[in-house]
Amino acid sequence: MHELSIVMGILKIAENEAEKAGATRIDRIELEIGSLAGVDQDALDFVWSGAVKGTILENAKRKIFLIEGKGQCMECDTVFSLNHVYDPCPNCQNYLKGVLQGKELRVKALEVA
Repeated sequence: MHELSIVMGILKIAENEAEKAGATRIDRIELEIGSLAGVDQDALDFVWSGAVKGTILENAKRKIFLIEGKGQCMECDTVFSLNHVYDPCPNCQNYLKGVLQGKELRVKALEVA
């Protein structure tokens, strides 16, 4: 379950940013997670509380913004929604595409105190 390592990475970012700001706690954390990032939301929720217990994120409210996958066909330049990275272009059925969004996995904002 790589979601635990993801949460630990988020925790490290939060600790570093709180230290830079001279904060003693984090009240809110906002995350952006793309639908193509390979993150299982249920698994993330499952490991979150145990991983942040006793840390600066323990009492933080968590808000997750899901980013829809989008691609652009390299053959016909059609921009389209991607549910899976292997989806073909709906216009010409070509499988060669650039992923425009959906692989995001980032801390968008922290509210510190």
